[in-house]
Amino acid sequence: MTPRIEFFNGITEDLSNVSLQRDPRTGVKSVAMTFEQLNALERFQSFTSGFNGVVSLIDEEGDIAVTPSSCRIIFGGDEGDDLRGVICRFEIDQENHWERFMRFMNRYADENGFAYGEPDEGQ
Repeated sequence: MTPRIEFFNGITEDLSNVSLQRDPRTGVKSVAMTFEQLNALERFQSFTSGFNGVVSLIDEEGDIAVTPSSCRIIFGGDEGDDLRGVICRFEIDQENHWERFMRFMNRYADENGFAYGEPDEGQ
């Protein structure tokens, strides 16, 4: 089974970037997934496919239902109405949930040519 991400049932989205962070005070880990486009919106399928308030991460182990703490939609272009991206954030506070998420991300990365990298010191 190919790992996939869905905002809307049956419509696979393409992840552009992911940022993983950990709060040093609380140990809570946060994830920011960036999508340059949403296939559901571009095909006007969101109106018929049913968004249920969760992002589904699906792989050979099953489905992970993630409830975002925020989703920011970025617009641009001459008129300011061109979709430039969506940033979806959520937190993971249980270690077994984090391990499951990382197994999904490793499978997704392998399938889609992603590579793990640390930010440069100057950033």
